[in-house]
Amino acid sequence: MTALRLKHYMPRGLYGRAALILVLPVVLLQLVVSVIFIQRHFEDVTTQMTHTVIRELQLIIGQASAADSSAMALVRMGPTAEVLDFDLRFVGPDEIPATDSRYWYDFSGIVMRNTVREALPQAGPILLAQPRVVTVFYPTPNGPLEITFDRNRVSASAPHQLLVNMVFFGALMTAVAFLYLRNQLRPIARLARAATAFGRGQHVDYHPGGSIEVRAAGRAFVDMRHRIERHIEQRTLMLSGVSHDLRTPLTRLKLGLSMMEDEEAEQLLGDVREMEALIDAFLDFAKGAQESEPEMLDPHALIGRIVEDARRAGSPVTLCAPEGEGRVMLRPVAIRRAVENLIGNAVRYGDHAEVSVRLLAGSLRIRVEDDGPGIPPAARDEAVKAFSRLDPARNQNRGSGVGLGLAIAMDIARAHGGALRLDESPRLGGLLAEIVIAR
Repeated sequence: MTALRLKHYMPRGLYGRAALILVLPVVLLQLVVSVIFIQRHFEDVTTQMTHTVIRELQLIIGQASAADSSAMALVRMGPTAEVLDFDLRFVGPDEIPATDSRYWYDFSGIVMRNTVREALPQAGPILLAQPRVVTVFYPTPNGPLEITFDRNRVSASAPHQLLVNMVFFGALMTAVAFLYLRNQLRPIARLARAATAFGRGQHVDYHPGGSIEVRAAGRAFVDMRHRIERHIEQRTLMLSGVSHDLRTPLTRLKLGLSMMEDEEAEQLLGDVREMEALIDAFLDFAKGAQESEPEMLDPHALIGRIVEDARRAGSPVTLCAPEGEGRVMLRPVAIRRAVENLIGNAVRYGDHAEVSVRLLAGSLRIRVEDDGPGIPPAARDEAVKAFSRLDPARNQNRGSGVGLGLAIAMDIARAHGGALRLDESPRLGGLLAEIVIAR
């Protein structure tokens, strides 16, 4: 459970994860070294230096306690204090602070204070919150004695230097390592962009680079892209050739049947027209989204022209108010074919169709809704397959079609890096077909 919770806070990008892998060990290493340094340097060194000062304090305290008066004590301690560099004076009870004092960040002061307390239990307050000096109060027979000495005698000078150097050079080495790591990650990012663009039907120039493994993956991607493009081209050429070869005899049949006047000839002429429609649908399916190059277009204007053309052709379709503004990389001919197929399905199985375009921050959504019988949820996956006909569920004696309309729309949506979603229309009660394309 903890791992799942942490996963939500982990970076999702390759650069972010690489930076985390690089920085986290350095930070942990510096923390460990800092703890060891504080323990060894601050505690051990400070303890040793404090013990040296304690022996000097004991000497001064002994001389002060052996004198008959405070004045005699100062005279006797004078030479010793001068050699030890101590400032001494006797103070009144009202001049003694109530408690010890130190800065919150003074870790060595804690060690020094505890060491003095352990060796000199009768010592009074110890003042460490002073610039570069330490003051110790100690009760003697001649009155409280104030002893002041240099702070450097009980703690190492500039103890922060090692920590500063460690942080500085750690950050410097991390920055240098990240620069080299970025050069290694750049070919992977280029491969990801090329793969994403190819998934959206765009061809981006890509040349394998980077390490041996990345080069191998890049060459495999290029080979796969070439095979897929060759397969699509061969399929298009094959179906185009078949349709072209079939059109000539169909045209002769159509011409011959049109010159006959009996009912049987009229029925055969209808079969010929159905075969022509079937060939046209095959050709559209073979072309897919490869017929035009992607362009930066205004989807509202493009869909508006498509709906207007459908109206002039007699289709009962309306365009809803647009939502959002902007331009999207689209293949105009392919999008036209997909939307026209969806509108054709909508008006074939319903009395009215509505088209709406929503341009959101992360996606483009093109909806076509109708008031027909719709498609049951269990049959929607089957409906988008090629040559799939759901006549028992949707046929209203208005023609059955070829079974490629939704399949063509699905292929075109996928070629743009999106998908075709089928649902029930909340407004009209029929089928809702929505093309969703990521921006």
